[in-house]
Amino acid sequence: MNAPSVSPEEALEQLKRGAAHLVSDAELLARLQKGQKLRVKLGVDPTSPDLHLGHSLPLAKLAQFQEMGHQAVLIIGGFTALIGDPSGRTSTRPPLTREQIEANAETYRKQAFKMLDPERTEIVNNADWLGQLNFEQVIRLNSRVTLQQMLQREDFKARIANDQPVRVHEIQYPIMQGWDSVMVRADVELGGSDQLFNCLVGRDFQVQEGQAPQIVLTTPILEGLDGVKKMSKSLQNYIGLTDAPGDMFGKAMSITDELMARYYELLFHEQLDAAMHPMEAKKQLAARLVARFHSAAEAKSAREEFEARFSKKDLESADLPVVTLGSVDAVSAVVNAFLQGFQVTKSRGDARRLIEGGGVTWRGEKLTDPKAVVAFESPGILKLDKRHAVKV
Repeated sequence: MNAPSVSPEEALEQLKRGAAHLVSDAELLARLQKGQKLRVKLGVDPTSPDLHLGHSLPLAKLAQFQEMGHQAVLIIGGFTALIGDPSGRTSTRPPLTREQIEANAETYRKQAFKMLDPERTEIVNNADWLGQLNFEQVIRLNSRVTLQQMLQREDFKARIANDQPVRVHEIQYPIMQGWDSVMVRADVELGGSDQLFNCLVGRDFQVQEGQAPQIVLTTPILEGLDGVKKMSKSLQNYIGLTDAPGDMFGKAMSITDELMARYYELLFHEQLDAAMHPMEAKKQLAARLVARFHSAAEAKSAREEFEARFSKKDLESADLPVVTLGSVDAVSAVVNAFLQGFQVTKSRGDARRLIEGGGVTWRGEKLTDPKAVVAFESPGILKLDKRHAVKV
């Protein structure tokens, strides 16, 4: 089913590009050589309303399989979201109601088509089969894996070592994700690199059910805007696929120069041009993201707006986020303005350093004392750093 101009060997090399794990090269090549239409599975749990750039990595790989003529199977985790994937987490996820999950799922269906061809995408909800299992069937599924297997997961081991609880329902998550692969008869499963364990459980289940074991291809984990933790809405360090063009551009401009190089590598499979000025490189990165998820015209407009705000210092006429601040100390004002205006979490230490570095101004006057109480009694511009400002 590959495009006539692409050999199986060439297709394999293209699909491997940007991958973190592939289990295994030989198995994928063998199936590509057969010329069969592969069923390629990606599961997403609607634990929040927004897909973000971290989700875009496996989605882009799924779109690549589509372009080669294969069938995309997007699983909306209507049931698994009741637990929430514990992969890479240091604590248990807060529970969601079924109503919250269904509302989030509806947004996921729409957002996924920013990257996928709807004509070649099969969308299913794992609540349709996991929600039908009775307790005896759940027990029988549990009997196929050992507690020792589950506790080999690095995230679980780390939590136990740090005296942090691992709740029994979290151990069910890999079992449910693995059963999804059986139900959709997946030939390939995609996911982030922290999903490798869960995907391998699916391979084992398929063999036990007499199916060919799925190939597993994972993509790297994209760090969030803080440059440290995995991009996550709950951590407020994300760029959403449906963020407004100006917000998307501004968030991208907030990343560090070091993180910028990684974004070029993971999002565009390119090396950052060392000869390009970092500010220009970041503007081009931000514009390309807006063009990808919105349009070239909106990318151009977002760049012009950003430059009007910061490069030309014309903040009064710029379309800045509007925040509400009371009479608070300067550090709290900066922390709250970042969170309200840009959904970016700054620590009090970060805010204090910005103030002491002379980067924070209120109505054109520098705030120099982190402890000073500022009375935001009438409208004005609070400049937070070189790239962020808000209207109070």
